[in-house]
Amino acid sequence: MQFHNHRVVGEILDLADRYCRAGADELVFYDITASPDGRTVNRDWVSNVASLLDIPFCVAGGIRSVEDAEDILNRGADKISINSPALEDPGLISKMAKRFGSQCVVVGIDSRRVDDAWVVYCNTGDEKRISQTPRATADWMVEAQDLGAGEIVLNCMNSDGVRNGYDVEQLSVMQEQCNVPLIASGGAGSMRDFETVFKETRASGALAASVFHDDDIRIPELKAYLLDAAIEVRP
Repeated sequence: MQFHNHRVVGEILDLADRYCRAGADELVFYDITASPDGRTVNRDWVSNVASLLDIPFCVAGGIRSVEDAEDILNRGADKISINSPALEDPGLISKMAKRFGSQCVVVGIDSRRVDDAWVVYCNTGDEKRISQTPRATADWMVEAQDLGAGEIVLNCMNSDGVRNGYDVEQLSVMQEQCNVPLIASGGAGSMRDFETVFKETRASGALAASVFHDDDIRIPELKAYLLDAAIEVRP
């Protein structure tokens, strides 16, 4: 909850197969402790996931070099996502965009409201090492795009794990600074939350985890619900 108290929910391949069969549009695999541990994501499973899926998937976790990204993409991933390493070395975004194309480069932004401002946090996968950066969320979002990011995942930390809905206020503000697909993350607790985020913001997608892991929401039912609400979804 709110980037604390992480728990094991299942095996990678089992979950990948489950969500692919259920009709997920895309999967994202986060190795959340890679960056704070100073390592990169373990790649051994990437090829196995690629052979299993017929939908796009993205891999994130301690990807610190073009070589790291190239290996993961060569193993079958469609995108790589960088977060804390990009904050440490913003030029990494440009290098990856130049090498692979912006469509492959996702920048994750972990954002928390502090007083009256939204600020960026890093190393959020380890509650002992998580820290506030001096960067304002909007400023970093603009810079990341200018450097070549082809997609932004905005992880709204105040909403994460609470299941009270996406942070529509923050998303509405940040979308004004975003000229690439913006993915809402953090807060989904009901199908209505998905409807709200799509109707009240220009989010291109909505990422969720625990509500699917716990089987509180089933993807086919969610897509049918959104269609009934006149929201376009992939079949």
